[in-house]
Amino acid sequence: MPKFRYTFKNLRGETITEEVEAFSKESLIQDVQKKGLFLLKVVPVEMKTEQKPKSASKSGERKFHHNKIKLSDLIVFSRQLVTMLESGVTLLRSLQVILDQMESKKLYAILHDVTASVEEGSSLSESMARHPKTFNQFWISLVEVGETAGTLPKVLNKLSFYLEQQAAFRSTIMSAIIYPAVLFCVCMGAISFFALFVGPRFENIFSSMNVQLPLITKVLLTTFRIIKKNFLFILMGIGGGVFMLNKYIKTKSGKKSFENFLFSLPSIGNIYRLIIVERFTSQMAILVDSGVPILQALDISSRLVDNSTCAKIILDIKDKVRQGELLAAPMQETGFFPGMAIQMITVGEETGELSKMLKHVAEFYQQTVETFMKRIGTLIEPVMLIFMGGIIGVIVAAMFMPMFNISQLGGGGG
Repeated sequence: MPKFRYTFKNLRGETITEEVEAFSKESLIQDVQKKGLFLLKVVPVEMKTEQKPKSASKSGERKFHHNKIKLSDLIVFSRQLVTMLESGVTLLRSLQVILDQMESKKLYAILHDVTASVEEGSSLSESMARHPKTFNQFWISLVEVGETAGTLPKVLNKLSFYLEQQAAFRSTIMSAIIYPAVLFCVCMGAISFFALFVGPRFENIFSSMNVQLPLITKVLLTTFRIIKKNFLFILMGIGGGVFMLNKYIKTKSGKKSFENFLFSLPSIGNIYRLIIVERFTSQMAILVDSGVPILQALDISSRLVDNSTCAKIILDIKDKVRQGELLAAPMQETGFFPGMAIQMITVGEETGELSKMLKHVAEFYQQTVETFMKRIGTLIEPVMLIFMGGIIGVIVAAMFMPMFNISQLGGGGG
């Protein structure tokens, strides 16, 4: 009868490795799961490691859909892992199967390293922690809690749901921004086309006819002449300005200045604040619900909220919670969080349903932001069309007005 070495989590969350004889690997898996234990891996004693997936040794022959790691790739990975673990497949085998189906070249390389690390005896959280740019502290903490409590599939299911919500939320915001941006780019493209090609031809025609031009035509032709003469410098200036601004925003002081600028904008500033509040409360909801201690959850949220102003506020709240205060009171003192959020969190702390109330707060502000963005998109669309039509109309009128004057003069002379 063959021997197997298997690693599992007991009911107290301890990681234990044992050797046992069994008829087959499948029968051993069934016996362990019947005992209510969370199986991490099973390895035949006569083999140091399980056979690596064929794709791992032939990564150079693999064809990937893209190189970068998209949010959709992480969602698919977490969903696949949940499904396989809930079906009773071991963690190591689940990772190997998912590896064969990976579409991102970069994520494939990272998961290959994670799989190898798990195969060598490391836990999933330890293996993921070796790639902090892909699996941040939010992932690591949740997976660690799931491993300790033996509820990894349940925790990963919550993580997948959170990622899906964030993807849908981000898609709604981007949809409201992209269309006006496209219209603006089309308008700028039309102006550039007139300045580089149409304007000079009309200027040559008017010069050959020696006709008196209206003021609007003179101004427009002069503007087109300047744009054409300095077109490359203008493009380089815009590109350089965007590059320098982007570099400045990535600095600590630049990021804070940019955030303060966004907060100061009418209407937009309030929506930007609600987006930050939604991000904070949704992260706190899943962390607290998964069993992460409140102080650790606040520390993780301060690093993941992606806003220096709010991060400092969260750390101040964490210090006061460490001193024995509840969450709602220090949140109210900051003046950053809306009153409705404070009230619901207060109720959650009083009833022992903090994670549930945090989730409700996140959903409420997510709907508020989505509604605002849809309205803005609906309003901006006709405004951009009118703006675009006005610009093109002024250009056409300025170009053809002298032609009409010539036609009328010619008709009178006849």
